This record gives sequence, structure tokens and C-alpha cells, in this order.
Amino acid sequence: MQSTRSFFFLTSVLSLYPKISAFMGISVGVGISISGNPPPPDTTANIEYIALQSFKSSICDDPKRILSSWIGPNICSYKGIFCSDPPERLPSPSLVVAVLDLNGANLVGTLTPDLSLLSHLSALHLNSNRFSGSIPLSLSNLQYLSELDLSNNLFSGPFPSSTLQIPNLIYLDLRFNSFSGQIPDELFQNSNLDAIFLNDNQFQGEIPFTLWSSSASAITLANNQLTGSIPVSFGYSGSGLKEILLLNNSLSGCIPEEVGYATGMQVLDLSFNSLTGHLPDSISCLAGIEVLNIAHNKLSGELPEIVCDLRSLMNLTVSYNFFSGVSNDCARLWFRNVGFDLAGNCIPGRDLQRPAPECDGSSAGSLSCFGLPGMRPAGCGGAGGGGMRGSPYFFRVSVP
Repeated sequence: MQSTRSFFFLTSVLSLYPKISAFMGISVGVGISISGNPPPPDTTANIEYIALQSFKSSICDDPKRILSSWIGPNICSYKGIFCSDPPERLPSPSLVVAVLDLNGANLVGTLTPDLSLLSHLSALHLNSNRFSGSIPLSLSNLQYLSELDLSNNLFSGPFPSSTLQIPNLIYLDLRFNSFSGQIPDELFQNSNLDAIFLNDNQFQGEIPFTLWSSSASAITLANNQLTGSIPVSFGYSGSGLKEILLLNNSLSGCIPEEVGYATGMQVLDLSFNSLTGHLPDSISCLAGIEVLNIAHNKLSGELPEIVCDLRSLMNLTVSYNFFSGVSNDCARLWFRNVGFDLAGNCIPGRDLQRPAPECDGSSAGSLSCFGLPGMRPAGCGGAGGGGMRGSPYFFRVSVP
């Protein structure tokens, strides 16, 4: 399976900085020394020198002594700094800071608003440090910034609104912090974002209805405190999503029929929630799905053959639900070398199933899901017409 998690957009950097001097990739924590001339007064380099020294002064612990090289005006020789010719003509010839990469430096401190003075910054990588506090609003001024990785830190407070205003942002990684509150609708309306990683925070409330209108190919909201149902608004925009992870939240209600509109999906993980009802028939539209995980929910009914007939499947996990039957096609998954886990259900004659008292119907939850015919035909094609081939467009309804 081709991974969609590593979105290190070197091509976007090169498009902005065709003569970048040294760029060793997102995972690099220490840069290469680049020789350059000391900046004269009142130049872009001098402003960037001020910004970097302000950043250095906001650090209260540098256990690896990464910033010990940040001395003197030759900023392109600083560890973690990568310089390039500017994307536009400047009044005086000068290299500019294109990438600040301090991944894994274990720095302790806060982010200074003066980072916005690095006006040509294309990538800011501060993964795996101990930064705390909030994200400066001034970051919204970084018009060339395409990659922002602040994961594995101690940031807190509401979703950083400054990230919504960065005009050319493609990759946003806020994983493993302590952000809380609601996820704003505007996040999924950004037409440039291709990767959105918010997992392992403390986000609360419902998933915005704008989720499925996102242009992103990968969205991860796992391991938060999200509640409510999965939005049904996708199907109106022809989502380009390839991977979405919603596992380990507190989502409830039905899996919406409109899931079939995300026909490019390769990984869908809805496990460890409280979803109820039957699987929608529209699952059959996910022709490219490779990993489907709906384990540890309250789904019931018979596991339909349309799920097991998906030809691209590499792993199907339906364990610890309340499925009462499985089609013969599902039994053949093992012969296709598809990982298939159906333990902890209510299927007669199968090993590792729930005890009979747990399968009396009440444990599966009090909601059932059924479809109502909509106003227009739908087929597996997506928005604007053609959804599930040969079937009407359905609204999923939860009934107590």
C-alpha cells in the first residue's frame, strides 16, 4: 500500500526557490553550513538576523546546543537554517532564509512573533521539541510558507487561527500537542491544504460539515474528544480524499450513505467510536479502498458481500461490533491474502464471538439506520449527479 502520510513537499519548495542552497528534507534536524557574506545594514538579511536572534532569545533550554552556532551575521551558516536565492528580485543581491528545520532538537521555549520577519520562509519544521504556549498570529504574514510542522510539542489553547490565514500552506501538522476546543469550519475550506494532521490533541465538539469539501488528500482527526455524528455533507464536491482517520473519538450515529462519494479513498479508519446501525451499501463504491477499519463500534446486521467484494482490499477489520452474519464472499477473503478480523461479533458458528447475552440486540445501541430516497439519482461518481450506480440518492436517518 502506498503511504499517504508522508507529505514532504520538496517540489513546492523548489518551485518557490529554484536555486535553494541546501535542503536535506523535513526529517533532518541539523542543517549544513552555507557560506555567505555578512549582511550590510538595512537589508533583508539583517531583518532575518533580528528574527533569528529573537527566536534564539525565546529558548530557555537547548540541551543539544543546536543554537550555539547562531552567532554572528552570517545566518546561512546557522545549524537548521537553509538559504536560497529569493523568489523575487530584491533591491540588493542576497540569500534569504527559505527553511528553518529544528526537528528533534528538544528545545524548550515559546514561538516569538518575530518569526514573521522571515518573510521568505517556505518551510517551518519544529517537530519533537518542547515548545509551549500559543501560535503567534503573525505567522499569517508568511506568504511563501507551504509546510508547517509543529507536531510533538506542548502547544495548547484553541485551534491556532493564524494557520487559517497562511495563503500558500499545503502541509499542516499539529499532531501530539494539547490544542483544545472546536475545529473551525474554515480549516476544510482552504483550497491549498493537501495534508491536515490534528490527531492526539484535545479537540472537542462535532466534526465540521465542511470536512468533506476539503481539497486535502489526507486528514487525521484521531485520538481527540470529538462527538456527534459523521457529517453527511460530502457528496456535493467530489472529495479527493485518499486517507481519513477518525478513530478513537466519541462519534455516534450512522455511517452516512454518502460515504460512497469519496471514491478515491484508500484508507478509512472509523474504529473505537460508538457508531451504530448497518453498513451503508455505498461502501461498494470505494473501489480503491485498501484499509477499512470499523472495529470497536456498535454496528449490527449482516456483513454484506459488497464490502468483501472490494477488489483493492488489503485489510478489513470489523471486530468487536454486533454483526450477526457474514456472507460467503467474506469467507473467501483469506484466500485473497486479505487481512480479515471479525472477532468479538455475534456470528453463529464462528470462533472468538461475543457471549450470547451480549447479542440480544440491546447492547448494539438504540439507534437503527435506514435510507430515504432523495430528490435526484445518485451513483458512485460523486457530486453533481451520479452517486451510487443504479441506486437512488439516500439520506441516512437515525431512529431511536
